[in-house]
Amino acid sequence: MRSIRRAGAVVSTLSSIEGIEHLAGDKRPEIERLTEAAMRGAVPLEEVYGRRLDIVRPHRAEVEALGRAYVDALVPDAAGVVAALHAESIEVRIVSGGLRPAVAFLAGWLGIEDDRVAAVGVTFGEGGEYAGFDVRSPLARSGGKREVIRSWRDQLTTPVMLVGDGATDLEAADVVEMFVAYAGVVDRAVVTAAADAVVRSHSLAPVLALALGNEPPTAPAHRATFERGQGLLDAHRIR
Repeated sequence: MRSIRRAGAVVSTLSSIEGIEHLAGDKRPEIERLTEAAMRGAVPLEEVYGRRLDIVRPHRAEVEALGRAYVDALVPDAAGVVAALHAESIEVRIVSGGLRPAVAFLAGWLGIEDDRVAAVGVTFGEGGEYAGFDVRSPLARSGGKREVIRSWRDQLTTPVMLVGDGATDLEAADVVEMFVAYAGVVDRAVVTAAADAVVRSHSLAPVLALALGNEPPTAPAHRATFERGQGLLDAHRIR
């Protein structure tokens, strides 16, 4: 098991909803089956990514609304954790297989700069109808998150912590110093079994405690989030 005393950068996905499933409407059961197969690692992501979008064909307005839904569905304490990490001069980046307009909206709301966000581009016609996605994006295929994070390494202060809940996150574990499996929304055994640490609480506060190496933050305003995270780590016996 790898561990760190204090992170230099944290890379994560932060919302508790899968964007394409949220957009799927009455097609959601079919989309959920495809998504879960990829997140468990049962099929390569590239086999389902374009297929899901071709089924749903989201309108521009729906993707814009998804960004607001991401904010509404933020994991508890996520905003506080990001604010605390920024206050501690720990960089936060988002790497996501979600659609970039929606992911960028969430990032902006959290105060994360656009150039610190990686997601999949999407195009629309003049009327806002779905016209396709960026098929060249590494995040639409297996190994894509690993590829993106590896390309960031020269820009990131080490050690780097990655927080994620799926097989596409686990694929990037070998290019960071610590991989934290977030099982507070979905617990995938194949991911948690291989992680350096597992957060099983619905709150993201334990990530702050892990990122700070269990040393309290310097800003008193963030002590409550840190202490909540420590308590949840102890309660769930995070390894």
